Amino acid sequence: MSRCPRSRWKAQGHLQVPRKWVERIIGEDQEEREHKLGAWIGNQRSRAATLTPERMELLSAIGMRWS
Repeated sequence: MSRCPRSRWKAQGHLQVPRKWVERIIGEDQEEREHKLGAWIGNQRSRAATLTPERMELLSAIGMRWS
């Protein structure tokens, strides 16, 4: 799983973002990167039936809402 959802959850306490939400994070190389977090979350929700139980558990643990 990407660092971006975890970073968002740690900073805001939730993963509720609009579909077009872009999260900007600073990488280990100190470069700012843009991650299309809203689209990524939407894709995870739409693919929920195909995700592994481990992935579902990880996402649920950081506040993923599945509906």
